[in-house]
Amino acid sequence: MVTFREMKVQEIVEDQSLTTEQKIARLRDIESEARGLQRAASEGPMGDDDGWQDELRQVRIALEKLGAKEPRKGAASL
Repeated sequence: MVTFREMKVQEIVEDQSLTTEQKIARLRDIESEARGLQRAASEGPMGDDDGWQDELRQVRIALEKLGAKEPRKGAASL
């Protein structure tokens, strides 16, 4: 089953009206949101599979296809 976020990621990648830099920026926003939600879920009483790992994987795959460089990681990175 394809999730809403996976559809959104695909829409961004395929959007001909956006430059590569704009696509990367939008995907980074989605990635940041997913990481925040993943952190919040890990602090709550949820199970090990919070569902966000797959979402992050989809964003990372799209970023790789666009040739995005990995951002520098800080102390708060997952």
